[in-house]
Amino acid sequence: MSQEGNSSDRPAGQDPLLLLKTLQLLWTKKEMKKLKEEIRRGFAGLEDPLAGLLDMLESSDDWKGKGHSLGYYISSELQLWMKEHPAVQQSGMKLKKLQARVFRVLDQCPANLLDPLISIYQLHTADRNYLLGHVSHLYHRGDYKEAAILSIKLKLQSDQDVEKMCAPLLFQDKINLVEDYVGEHPELQCRLLQILDTWCEPDFNIRDMARQYQGLSRYKPDKLNRKMLSKLIFRLLDRFNVDPALCPNVINQRHLRTLNYLFYKRFVEKTMTQENWTDHVQSTVGENRWLQGHLIQLLLRYCDLNTAARWAQRCNLPEEMLPSEVADELQKLEIQERVEEATKEENYKEVKKKDYYQLPIPRANIHLLQNWEDMMQCCEKVLQPGQIVGIDMEWRPSFGMVGKPRVSLLQLAVRDEVFLLDLPRLLEQAEVKGEKEKLPHIIQMLYSDATITKLGYGMSGDLSSLAATCSTLKGMDKQSQSIVDLLTIDKLLQKSPIDWKKGSLKVDALSPEQSCEDEGLRQPEKGLSLLVQHVLGKPLDKTEQMSNWEKRPLREEQILYAASDAYCLLEVYEKLCKNPESFGLSSDLSESLVRKPSVKPRAKKQLNKQEVPSPSGQQCRGSGKELSRPPAPISPKEFSVVCDNMLQGLGRYLRCLGVDVRMLENEDDHRKAAEIARQEGRVILTSGLPYQTLQSQVGEGRCFSVNCSEKAKEQALQVLKHFNVHVTLADIFSRCQVCNCDKYLKVPKERMRQLVEGSRNSMGDNSTGCPTSCEEKPGQTCSTAQPTGTALGERLESTGSCGADVGLVGGTALQVAAIPPGVLDKAELTDFYCCTRCGKVFWEGSHFGRVVSQFQDILVSTGDEQRVYELS
Repeated sequence: MSQEGNSSDRPAGQDPLLLLKTLQLLWTKKEMKKLKEEIRRGFAGLEDPLAGLLDMLESSDDWKGKGHSLGYYISSELQLWMKEHPAVQQSGMKLKKLQARVFRVLDQCPANLLDPLISIYQLHTADRNYLLGHVSHLYHRGDYKEAAILSIKLKLQSDQDVEKMCAPLLFQDKINLVEDYVGEHPELQCRLLQILDTWCEPDFNIRDMARQYQGLSRYKPDKLNRKMLSKLIFRLLDRFNVDPALCPNVINQRHLRTLNYLFYKRFVEKTMTQENWTDHVQSTVGENRWLQGHLIQLLLRYCDLNTAARWAQRCNLPEEMLPSEVADELQKLEIQERVEEATKEENYKEVKKKDYYQLPIPRANIHLLQNWEDMMQCCEKVLQPGQIVGIDMEWRPSFGMVGKPRVSLLQLAVRDEVFLLDLPRLLEQAEVKGEKEKLPHIIQMLYSDATITKLGYGMSGDLSSLAATCSTLKGMDKQSQSIVDLLTIDKLLQKSPIDWKKGSLKVDALSPEQSCEDEGLRQPEKGLSLLVQHVLGKPLDKTEQMSNWEKRPLREEQILYAASDAYCLLEVYEKLCKNPESFGLSSDLSESLVRKPSVKPRAKKQLNKQEVPSPSGQQCRGSGKELSRPPAPISPKEFSVVCDNMLQGLGRYLRCLGVDVRMLENEDDHRKAAEIARQEGRVILTSGLPYQTLQSQVGEGRCFSVNCSEKAKEQALQVLKHFNVHVTLADIFSRCQVCNCDKYLKVPKERMRQLVEGSRNSMGDNSTGCPTSCEEKPGQTCSTAQPTGTALGERLESTGSCGADVGLVGGTALQVAAIPPGVLDKAELTDFYCCTRCGKVFWEGSHFGRVVSQFQDILVSTGDEQRVYELS
């Protein structure tokens, strides 16, 4: 500080090192307002502020660690100050000398200090070869992450080898950094995907590749396997919108997994007909000889020689590709098999007539509409005021491939008639005639007409696929009126006190291909089929559900199935309205029936936020009678979840916010999540295909599908908002990040110093019990919102390793040996906190501020907590 009245004493701000001492004192005292004023006054008094900053950084080590530091704070303030005083900016040789000094600082610079230094010293204007040389120096030193971050900041990617830069990052599980590296460079994105695809070749050895890079930290060879690489490639293909043909190896592997799935559906679950299965296998294998060879091996595993031989003949495989026994069987195919197959198919049809729902209308009343002349009759009957219309849609199964399904058939059922609209044909004809909006306009008229009652089952999923088919129909769910979604009734029936019999249906004859399956029990009915069984007495026959609905012409079985799916809605609705009490429902069904479409169980995406239209079609918003309300707010302590094994990052985020989290291990089966959820009352958090399996094994609303393309932080925000979990500052780090325990033991610093020294002297003797002065408070979490003696803006910091040297009374090993040297010498620390379950040691640090900054949008603060947050 300046000495007023003494001209011989130079103000402290004019000497960078004297200024630094002043700033360090203010930083230690956390007098942030004075610190900011002193920084600005000090830089104004320096002859060369840019050189002064480097003097400070070169003479201090506090900025080299992670998190916010005094060096970062000074640099950021200088950056802001320079915008107000542009005259201090340097150029020419003087700037080049400063840039040369900066590069020595960058060698040990944390990521958050890069942006201020790059801006202050105009590193983007430095010689590009010099910049590349510095990055190369970091790279060959083994600082792969630092080299990549600096390359991104300085935009050097176009002059670098993408494989050389990204490979070590992948081995260190720095996938997000790899995505950032190629994010703005389409040519690098394609090159990266090609490289990753070559790693998926059968003979490629990833461990050999890893040996090329020395000094890899945190490398886990088993984690970077082909399965993980495949998931990563498909996610990047979708994110970067790159042609999948660029990655033939991973595409072949995906098709091979599809083949295995089809064999499981056909021969293990027995839920696909032979014809549908055959059609999907043909489209999956195509002309790919590699896949055809694997198909023959699967047929030998699940079927017999005869079946494998017939497929070899169908694929026209050369004899040298076939196992010898299959080649021999090719010569023994006989016509008699075809006759037997035809007989079995007839028997199967007879069983279906007896045991499944049958259309009560003649075949002549089912109209397949493939041209606009036939559409006029449909419009006249369907668009009549007062009409009741059953609506369903069909599309080709996607089996997890990229892209949304497009509707191939739209079914409209009215009394005594069903209209099947061939959407691809009708849309194509309309476009040729220049009437592209004609069909979407008719569909919009139907859904928006309040005088026409529309029946469906899980209509949100159908409307989403309809919007993907025709972009004009996006947002139609908000315009829909008089919607009756029978999925709502299905949910009410499941809660009804009436004991419905849901037993399996025994079949006496099965579909063809008897050589590959045995007779047995069908899977229990579910979804619309189960509702039809409840109300009408017989379930729907769903064997045509997974047909290839894009293939033309449609088979007769497909036409009858599609018509039944729509017409049964009329009969269910009519019977429920006549006598709802007999089904355990309220006599007035209007409130529970007429609402916004619900999500169909087979829909692949969960709609989390829904606006519920009233029976008149108006949206219910905050006033009047509400048909649905958001869940009541709960605290993290009241919210317990089990995370599927692909969501461990999400689990760690939720746990640091105070949520009770159990996480499956990588080797655990997905179904273990349902077992844990039922036993412990937890909500399942999962993603992708496992959601369909898991949601059927727990109660309604107890399974949630997160967006797997989002990062873990965004997934955590999605979960908290969906379940209305209100997080306060007191919840952050209220649970041990290692074992999920919410009980801590408070140990004074001096006692901890004694334990550490005693542990070292006794060479790791773990027999010492915790003394009475270390009082354990059962049921009390280490509340970081109001800890005694805790400095504002700081919270608990964990040790990084697991040395255990002192035992607690309950037998838990207290990990005092893991406390780094120097921590006990920090003057601001007064207490340590130890997990009573695993013995992990925590102390006050900077993690809390980082978590608050990441989740500030959803934090719920009290007055005191708000003060802490503002100062942190």
